[in-house]
Amino acid sequence: MKKLSIKEKMNQIELPSWMEKTWVVLKKIGRVLAGIGKWIFHLRGFFMAIPVVLAALTLATRNMARLPEEVGINLLANGQYEYLVSRGLAVLAPLVVTGVCLIMMLLSRRTIYPWIISIFSLILPWVIYITNVFPA
Repeated sequence: MKKLSIKEKMNQIELPSWMEKTWVVLKKIGRVLAGIGKWIFHLRGFFMAIPVVLAALTLATRNMARLPEEVGINLLANGQYEYLVSRGLAVLAPLVVTGVCLIMMLLSRRTIYPWIISIFSLILPWVIYITNVFPA
């Protein structure tokens, strides 16, 4: 006796006409959903990048308005900063770091690792702001 596969067993079952029509409609819906899922998977980098880009731009505009004209970096023990940079550079540098991470994400086959790094790069604007408004 030949062992039948599931597909062959399904073909032997006779369904009522309404159930066959429903089955055909469900198969078509499944194909459409599979196609949508395929496109979402291929464009996952862009979908993951949208919130990071929005957050980075929001933080950059806030820092551009709130930071002093000269921004100190690397606070020393005596209360002075080791380096003084312009506000524009202090705002642009974290944006560049986030942008590089997002470009790596879009070029990489594994998008999650550079995406996580780009999320952590959003901490930079906060650190720059906190160290300049509340030194020591």
